[in-house]
Amino acid sequence: MLCTIYKSPKKAQTYLFINKRDDFSSVPEALMKTFGTPILVTIINLATKEKLGMADVVKVRENLAEQGFYLQLPPPQEDLLKAFKAEMAAKKEQGEL
Repeated sequence: MLCTIYKSPKKAQTYLFINKRDDFSSVPEALMKTFGTPILVTIINLATKEKLGMADVVKVRENLAEQGFYLQLPPPQEDLLKAFKAEMAAKKEQGEL
């Protein structure tokens, strides 16, 4: 199963996987507007892949078969302030502060 991967010029670390090179017919128009003009990254054979960098290869295959595309979004940013506040609250509760 060949798959073509494009990156978004508008959204950092956002990638679009489609079944056929330059065939965006299965991608919703609203998504294409948000994504911007796709920039070709690579063509890969998903049949020979067990892992992908940041995407679940099984989910990618399923989405390509069911809807004709897979959208990979960047990982959520860690909220360091929220984590720090939670840690301080826990220490305060335990009497460490």
